[in-house]
Amino acid sequence: MKEKILYYINSFLIYSIIGFLLETTLKTFFIKDMNNGILYGPWIPVYGIGSVLIIIIMRFVFNRIKVSRPLKIILLFLFSAIILSTIELIGGILIEKIFGKVFWDYSDMKFSMGHYISLEMALVWGVMSLVVTYLIKPFIDKIIKKIPSIITYLVFITFIMDVVFTFLLK
Repeated sequence: MKEKILYYINSFLIYSIIGFLLETTLKTFFIKDMNNGILYGPWIPVYGIGSVLIIIIMRFVFNRIKVSRPLKIILLFLFSAIILSTIELIGGILIEKIFGKVFWDYSDMKFSMGHYISLEMALVWGVMSLVVTYLIKPFIDKIIKKIPSIITYLVFITFIMDVVFTFLLK
């Protein structure tokens, strides 16, 4: 049980950091006015939450039902697009309500559904979940197995402190 919890914490932290690196790259080279996170540290939790939810879906849904690989890919794409868009919607609303900021606005996209979600981005999330699940996750899982639990605890405590300071200093 402890190993599973550490696996999910490490996954959350690593994918949150990958999200930060992705958005920092986008901001640096492509979208100059992009906001990339509300926390002080190098992580964007929405990526970690989304990734962990996708991992859970893969483990608990697809390991229990037997479907062909092509159908599994289609279902993962659809589930991911819906779930990650929902997380994006909730995150956008919470950031706006708590911090009074709008970090992204898809209202100029053809198939937007308000500020925070659009069909175009849902498709991006679906594709990215396939890339993460089938290309990145196997590599990350090998790294996670080598992380000493003390490192996990220290980094997670640092993350929690970042969240607390962010809310205290808002």
